[in-house]
Amino acid sequence: MNIKKFWQEFKWFPIVVAGCAIFSLGFDLFLDPHKFNCGGLSGLAQILVKWFGVGTVGQLAALMNIPLFIIGGLKIGKKFFVGSLVGMLAMSLFLDLFALLPVPETEPLIAALYGGVVTGLGMGLVFLSTVSSGGTDIIARLLKMRHRNMPIGKISLILDITVALLTGIVFNDFSKTLYSGVTLFVSSMIIDAVIYKFDYSKVVLIISQKHDEIGKVINEKLGRGVTLLHGEGFYSHNDTQVILSAIKRQQVTDLKEIVVAVDPNAFIILQEAHQVLGDGFAKYTKDSL
Repeated sequence: MNIKKFWQEFKWFPIVVAGCAIFSLGFDLFLDPHKFNCGGLSGLAQILVKWFGVGTVGQLAALMNIPLFIIGGLKIGKKFFVGSLVGMLAMSLFLDLFALLPVPETEPLIAALYGGVVTGLGMGLVFLSTVSSGGTDIIARLLKMRHRNMPIGKISLILDITVALLTGIVFNDFSKTLYSGVTLFVSSMIIDAVIYKFDYSKVVLIISQKHDEIGKVINEKLGRGVTLLHGEGFYSHNDTQVILSAIKRQQVTDLKEIVVAVDPNAFIILQEAHQVLGDGFAKYTKDSL
C-alpha cells in the first residue's frame, strides 16, 4: 500500500485521536472537578464511580463501550468498527491521563460554559472523522441513519439529558443538573458548528439589466456556475432575469466588486447557504452527517 492510499484509508485516525484528547481535556479540567456532566458514557461512568466508589471514569467508559461499538460496527461497517475501537481506547486513555493534570480554579458557570465548548469541539472532530469514540455518539449516529434531517448535535443532546438528570439525583444536588444542562446545550451547538457551519457558503441573487455580462464574469473570474431565473417586476410588470449562484464565503468580496464594476446599480442579495453539495462544493455520501 503506497503512502497516498494509506492516507486515504486512515486519514480519520489523527482527527479522532485529537478529538478524544480535546474532549478529555475539557472534561477533566472543567467538568469533573465540579461534578458537572456532559452526558454520554463518560458522564454515566462519572455517576457510577460516585455511586459504587470503584474504578475510574476511563475504565468504566471502556467497559460499557464494548457492546455498543460492536453493534455500531455491525450496522455501519468495518471502518466504523475499527475507528470506534481506536476512539474508545483513546478516549479512555486520555480521560485517565488528563485527570492527573492540575485543575484550574474556576467559577461553576465558567466551568460549565468552557467545558461545553471544549468537549463539544472534541466531539465534533470525532463525528467529523466519520468514526466514533464509542458511547452514545454511536447511538446518535445510528439514529441519524434513520432520521437524516435531524442534526446530530441535537440527537446527542436528547440522549444526554437523561444522564444529566441522573447527575443531580446521584450527587443529591439539582444545581449540578442545571449546570450540566448549560454544558450540554453549549456542547451540542459546538458539535453542529464543527460538523455543519464550517462549510457554510453563500447564495447570491442578482437583479440587473446586464445579467448576461455579470453571469459571464462570475463564471470566468470566480469559477462558479450561474443560473438565470425568470422574474417580473411587481409594479412595472417588466420581464427580467435574476442571477442565482452559490459561492464560497471567501469569494463574497470579489463577487461584489466584479458585479458593481459591470453594473453599479445592480441589486444584490446575499444569504447563508447550508451544506451546498455538488459542482465544486462538498459531495454527499451515505456517511455524511
